[in-house]
Amino acid sequence: MHSTNLLLEEPIRMASILEPSKTSFFPAMTKIVGTLGPKSRAIDTISSCLKAGMSVARFDFSWGDAEYHQETLENLKLAIKSTKKLCAVMLDTVGPELQVVNKSEAAISLVENGTVVLTPDQGQEASSELLPINFNGLAKAVKPGATIFVGQYLFTGSETTSVWLEVSEIKGDDVVCVIKNTATLAGSLFTLHCSQIHIDLPTLSDEDKDVIRKWGAPNKIDFLSLSYTRHAEDVRQAREFLSKLGDLSQTQIFAKIENVEGLNHFDEILQEADGIILSRGNLGIDLPPEKVFLFQKSALHKCNMVGKPAVVTRVVDSMTDNLRPTRAEATDVANAVLDGSDAILLGAETLRGLYPVETISIVGKICAEAEKVFNQDLYFKRTVKYVGEPMTHLESIASSAVRAALKVKASVIICFTSSGRAARLIAKYRPTMPVLSVVIPRLKTNQLRWSFTGAFEARQSLIVRGLFPMLADPRHPAESTSATNESVLKVALDHGKASGVIKSHDRVVVCQKMGDSSVVKIIELDD
Repeated sequence: MHSTNLLLEEPIRMASILEPSKTSFFPAMTKIVGTLGPKSRAIDTISSCLKAGMSVARFDFSWGDAEYHQETLENLKLAIKSTKKLCAVMLDTVGPELQVVNKSEAAISLVENGTVVLTPDQGQEASSELLPINFNGLAKAVKPGATIFVGQYLFTGSETTSVWLEVSEIKGDDVVCVIKNTATLAGSLFTLHCSQIHIDLPTLSDEDKDVIRKWGAPNKIDFLSLSYTRHAEDVRQAREFLSKLGDLSQTQIFAKIENVEGLNHFDEILQEADGIILSRGNLGIDLPPEKVFLFQKSALHKCNMVGKPAVVTRVVDSMTDNLRPTRAEATDVANAVLDGSDAILLGAETLRGLYPVETISIVGKICAEAEKVFNQDLYFKRTVKYVGEPMTHLESIASSAVRAALKVKASVIICFTSSGRAARLIAKYRPTMPVLSVVIPRLKTNQLRWSFTGAFEARQSLIVRGLFPMLADPRHPAESTSATNESVLKVALDHGKASGVIKSHDRVVVCQKMGDSSVVKIIELDD
């Protein structure tokens, strides 16, 4: 098991557990991705979400049109301006998602041991006996005995709002199923998941491409969440498509692993993708329950070792309707942090949940507590061993910066970077202190106008554990002299002092380029 002993070895005083948590400028090193929707799209609510610790806003195109999401995005921009909190934008594709078409939006009651027919005839009205679906190849994909799951989109895990079906027979294009539990399907959108069945639909559909072209490109999205990624080729095709859309050539692709097919090709997908999202809702249906934890630990370990961000979903489902998480959920969040997750993704909890701000706040507090007992020493040794020797120049500098910061008990690591790669490599070694990533702009031209790069790189670090970006003044471009580097360092130190991360007599480790050389230096601050 990869994640054993990633808890501090020294005993924890029981009395210390009861001490109140201390608030800090950075709520937690682990990042929080919030899905914006009906309950979280007002400017005031988004502002509160940002203050509570949300650093990436997810726009889910499984529901709502481009106009609706554009209004939400404009509200996000205003909230960022008023709170002065940087936030990245993630577009989540629909992909080959099977859906029940319920035009009337009337509640549908299904009774245990009854039968229901799944039909591709979308002209039919949804009822307790008939469920029209958006896929005409289901009859060819499944066999009698196959398991099908139907639930409210971003469902909360309650068995009363989701249903298990078992295929009993195939009649032409229709699939007849036996109902395995009594449930009421309420709302306009239900997803349908066939356990361990290959669905012959493209990962990036024409509808997805249209949304990316018309909404993603003008809004210069930072991340594309590629739903139902099943093969490395899915990522390559998505990257090729993005490369033709101007600025989106810089957009990072996060492969969403949602089924056994993606699981079987995990290593190749990880090689191609910029990051991984473990969609535990669907995976929990595809995998036996006793195997879910094993996949999580193994997948997070693989992501950690290659330094690619890993995001875990579906942690506090009950907070969709409740102000506090269950004991199991609170423990689950902490275990995700101890297993090595970079970020926690909240779906229904913030999209249509009653307590979006409180959910972000509580998840952030649990993450911060788990980080205190994360066994960084063991993790560091394991990562160095995995990387092996000889290390690359940049990897050596990054690991040395973290080792130096730990030895001198630095309060922060400041990293100068233009591409963001150096800062991400430092974060890969999971230092116990924040990494302030000072993104130095680069000047570029398309022969018609000049522009600076850097904003993309800064926002894309908002999903990496322990990395906190700061955009340097464009008057100090990447090719600056040491004198201007010193002035940028002063600005970074002042920012750290203003936020309370750096205090008098603290030690700070600085990682920067000087000419052709990379330098790690330790600074002790005066009064």
